[in-house]
Amino acid sequence: MPDPTDKVVLHARDVRFDWSTVPAHWLPGEPVASHAMNTLHLVLPEGERWFVRVFKQALPHIRDEELRADVLGFIGQEAMHAEAHQGAADHLAAQGLDPAPFVAQIEWLFRSLLGDRDLTGPAEHQWLLERLSVIAAIEHFTAVLGHWVLTAPLESAGADPTMLDLLRWHGAEEVEHRSVAFDLYMHLDGRQGRRLRAMVIVGPLLMWMLVRCTRWLLAHDPQRPERPRWRDYRRLARRGLLPGPRELLPAFWRYLPRSYHPRDEGSTELAVAYLASSPAAKAAG
Repeated sequence: MPDPTDKVVLHARDVRFDWSTVPAHWLPGEPVASHAMNTLHLVLPEGERWFVRVFKQALPHIRDEELRADVLGFIGQEAMHAEAHQGAADHLAAQGLDPAPFVAQIEWLFRSLLGDRDLTGPAEHQWLLERLSVIAAIEHFTAVLGHWVLTAPLESAGADPTMLDLLRWHGAEEVEHRSVAFDLYMHLDGRQGRRLRAMVIVGPLLMWMLVRCTRWLLAHDPQRPERPRWRDYRRLARRGLLPGPRELLPAFWRYLPRSYHPRDEGSTELAVAYLASSPAAKAAG
């Protein structure tokens, strides 16, 4: 379980964002960086609704009341994340970049490939544990990316303040609840082999999905930006406008040892400080 000195009470914040003036290229002059992060609006709503469904199935199996409270807080936060990013996706569609064809593929992934199966008894429980191990691996990367976005120099690049607040509010909550999925998996199963297998699948799949989604957004952007090149990514990573290999590759390896725990990722203090100043979180009370 997490260090009690780093403990916060998890709760959903009823945030609202006004997208009316946010451009699709919300980092001025940087369509690749803008769309690399716009991928979150296409991938996350369905993914986070899947998290909620799986965690609700796990609730009856939890024997620790503190963990149960954390899981309920996690469910509330993830549901709000899905709605906030859905609003941004709808705004992209209103600007002529309809994400529906790509989102249909994401829906297949989470509803069919990773969805409920016609199983009962021990087989049904094992499928629940498999999916919890996948969520724990994904949540490791969301905590890494959450810490990155809290510290990235996006203001100096002219980032739209509404989009920046969405990303940092979300990133801060990912850091805030970074231990919950891992603790739940360890509470209900904890097998190292299953945990490592999930990461070996999840790590490359996440990177492939985000690259593919970025390319799709750029190809269908009505403003017709230039085709992305790997040197664009390297340039943006050097400027700190996208997470680079120095952030992502070590994060993969950090998850593998038996001694790993998410409390060592990111900073609760930094996350809580941002949530205290976030315009959307402050407006939500």
